[in-house]
Amino acid sequence: MELTYSEYQAIVEFSPNMIWRSGLDANCNYFNDTWLKFTGKKMADEVGAGWLTRVHSDDMQFCMKTYLAAFKKREAFEMEYRLLRYDGEWRWINDRGVPFKNTNGMFAGYIGSCVDVTEKIEGRKLTDMAFNDYLTKVYNRNYLEPIINYEFNQAKKEAYDVFYMMLDVDQFKLFNDKFGHTYGDRVLFMVAQEIRKSVRNIDTVGRYGGDEFMVILPKSTILVAQQTAQKILEVVSKLHMEKIKTSISVSIGIVKQSNEGEIEDILKKVDDAMYQAKNEGGNCFTFWTE
Repeated sequence: MELTYSEYQAIVEFSPNMIWRSGLDANCNYFNDTWLKFTGKKMADEVGAGWLTRVHSDDMQFCMKTYLAAFKKREAFEMEYRLLRYDGEWRWINDRGVPFKNTNGMFAGYIGSCVDVTEKIEGRKLTDMAFNDYLTKVYNRNYLEPIINYEFNQAKKEAYDVFYMMLDVDQFKLFNDKFGHTYGDRVLFMVAQEIRKSVRNIDTVGRYGGDEFMVILPKSTILVAQQTAQKILEVVSKLHMEKIKTSISVSIGIVKQSNEGEIEDILKKVDDAMYQAKNEGGNCFTFWTE
């Protein structure tokens, strides 16, 4: 037995989700009671582009670009943005829109359903803060150290090879002293991103401290370690920042896990190898040797 039109209307109007509808002109022409109670506005305030005035300015371009791109292709979309609630608080909204057809089977516009996901987004941000370095956006040391210990023990247990890299930005103090800490921070961020783009999906990149980074390459070979180090050297050397004519480079130390008893032995070796690379003039990589 099918629902009547009035039953459908009641479901939409009093749904716990915020419901909207747009027509062939892509403008919104309906918002349900839940939406209006959320924004504290009347229907006349929201229709057309009225609702958009309550989207956070930082999210507005993304929001409209996502919606209009889907509208043009007449395909479903999903996006998250901040919407101003009636009490003046910005809330994160998950918005899902789908195209619908009229009784003749012709495209008639979009209908969307929104839910408040602020707690989910904030929880995700807290998790991100716990795992990632705020400046470089790679793993922080607190999260990196358990990964190092895990790979160290797993390599022993499963008998596979792991290579560890320690990377240090050459003459980093110069960037801070000559150009200021803002430029120094930017250098660290750019270097970190290039390192991350140069490794495999199974590898781990983290900021070990200051201008030092750590890369863990599990189930790897000496050839892969060499190729990865060489790639990092090449991409970092191509980095460019306005007002800075000084080239950016890194020194890389590499060690293959063998019969070390403690992870501290690995860290000492890879640190020694990195300083050997720096003593050789920097912008190079060196494998640890006795």
